Amino acid sequence: METLYKEGLNSFGFCNQSLIPVRTEPSHRSELCSELLFGELYSILDSFEDWLQIRIIYDNYEGWIHKSSFYEVSEDEFKRLHELPCSVSTEVVQLIENRSLQSWFPILLGSSFHGLNKQAFSAGEYEYFFEGFTEVIPQAGQREKVLEMALMYLHAPYTWGGRSPFGIDCSGFSQMAYKLAGVQLLRDSTHQALQGETINFISDARPGDLMFFDDEEGMITHVGILMPEEKIIHSSGQVRIDRVDHQGIYNIDSGQYSHKLRLIKKIL
Repeated sequence: METLYKEGLNSFGFCNQSLIPVRTEPSHRSELCSELLFGELYSILDSFEDWLQIRIIYDNYEGWIHKSSFYEVSEDEFKRLHELPCSVSTEVVQLIENRSLQSWFPILLGSSFHGLNKQAFSAGEYEYFFEGFTEVIPQAGQREKVLEMALMYLHAPYTWGGRSPFGIDCSGFSQMAYKLAGVQLLRDSTHQALQGETINFISDARPGDLMFFDDEEGMITHVGILMPEEKIIHSSGQVRIDRVDHQGIYNIDSGQYSHKLRLIKKIL
């Protein structure tokens, strides 16, 4: 995926909170369409009353955040952070210290650290210190890593628009598992289905491949990650493991097929 930073945008933000909800429209009543995790970068596209329309740099996704959540960084600082090596938190939840404010707050699995050095880094006017487990995002993704990270979200509740262990949707789940393995996916399942190489037969698929499912109108509505032994891990009600075959997902609790298989994509 090409770098998503573009010249000409003159206002930039850094997510300095545990999580910032991103909404479809500029209203608290609007549906959640995504979430920013600590350390993620974004640009400002527009504003309306107390709301800002943003573009998330990681996946080019657009939505609205409330101005109270906006932490602005200069264009030079944005470029500096964007170009630094990125590490991610590999713990479900852990505390981070804002040493400038002498305060602590929790961050979640998949949070980002730009230029982490001896457990410290800076962003804007703040200095941070993190003693939790982190990994530098690898340059080349590995299937085994995708599956390892996917299991970190097991039993996380389903939340439309969610990207965290405390609430995550199907495409947020696949995106985060791949992010932690060093591979960028787009945000929605319909867009993820356009990435990678199509696999024509389920017998040719390998663990770590993405499986997409459609509705009666042929629209992609669901995605999951193939596991060994004809199983799939996906977010449906919660992040769960079910059986899968050429027809689709067989829910082991209901004893029925819950999703109809549309296509399989090889990303790695």
